[in-house]
Amino acid sequence: MSEKKYIVRMPLFPLYREVKELVNTWNGIPRSTVNGMIKAIIEQTGTPQNPVDWTDPDTWIPERLKGDFATLAASVWQKSKGKVNPRHTYGSYLFINAYNLLTEDPSGQYQMTPRGRAFLADDLEVTREIDEVEGIPQLLGILAPKTTAKRSDLLEEWGSFLKDNSKFGTSSTIKDTLRRRMMDVIDRGFVSREGNSYTITAKGREYASGFSQFVNDPKQEVLRVVNEFNNAQRQALRDQLSVMNPYRFEHLVKELLEAMEYQDVEVTKASGDKGVDVIATAQFGITTVQEVVQVKRHQGSIGRPILDQLRGVLPLHGAIRGTLITLGKFSKGCKDVAVHQGAAPISLIDGDKLIDLLIENRIGIKEQKETLIHVDEGYFTEDEIVED
Repeated sequence: MSEKKYIVRMPLFPLYREVKELVNTWNGIPRSTVNGMIKAIIEQTGTPQNPVDWTDPDTWIPERLKGDFATLAASVWQKSKGKVNPRHTYGSYLFINAYNLLTEDPSGQYQMTPRGRAFLADDLEVTREIDEVEGIPQLLGILAPKTTAKRSDLLEEWGSFLKDNSKFGTSSTIKDTLRRRMMDVIDRGFVSREGNSYTITAKGREYASGFSQFVNDPKQEVLRVVNEFNNAQRQALRDQLSVMNPYRFEHLVKELLEAMEYQDVEVTKASGDKGVDVIATAQFGITTVQEVVQVKRHQGSIGRPILDQLRGVLPLHGAIRGTLITLGKFSKGCKDVAVHQGAAPISLIDGDKLIDLLIENRIGIKEQKETLIHVDEGYFTEDEIVED
């Protein structure tokens, strides 16, 4: 029986930025001191019933660590200018040792290796080698064909990749390995994040294209073309919405709410410029809640006065919550008070979110499905069946 080759080695995948800080800080420090500091911190983790606050290293370092461990923790915190909390260094410690960025000299002190210096210098050969082992190009490849995606949209493909290339198989581990790598590629500018949605950047596409599995890959080219077409259609949908009759636009919102399983949805009047435009009821568990919606078709920025106006008319309709929908954006002041203690909550749906909802609920679009078939190479590389 042949031994299966595993990649994707690091469960506690760290931010490369933090790894670089620690390579510099731990250089010349006894490995036993680094290991001892980490163990001393882990031993004080706490429990869900008795949690420990690790948010302020200036407070907890002198309270919970002594001697060399306290000195080293303070050095990590100060030399990184508050960017690396010593509480969260175990993943970087494993990474540094696994990829030989620091090594022990005969006296037991960490010394930076040529590989470590190359990593600090963003040497592409070293970085790409590590990334390929840890599944970064695969993650970017999963995300690339999608206009935007939530982590849940990536889990199936990521989990399938891990099944064939790692020892990680539980649902929680699959989610965590994805989350940690996503944090790193965002930090490196390969992926952008807005709320819970992720998009590969031009920098990310360029980086991914340097890996062999993306060069002259017909699948990637097909997916790239599909992605470009879908992006163009998103813009075409936005253009159509921007020139719609305001009253027709309100009815489109009505159709959207009905598709989202709101009940008793009603457009209130023929003008969408002021006041409440749509009234509906929503079911939350066993509770039915009246909700009012104001629709703004223009593409400017919605400020706080409009939100305050909507909140003020909620009692007139027996509503306890409201929603503002616009093709444009919302000002910071508007976002800051949308959910405010003691005030009725107002949901904010901007143009990008509205487009997402329309596509998700098939309002104003048609979907054409095509199937890509792939040979399951794993099927043909499984161990041969031995006949009796």
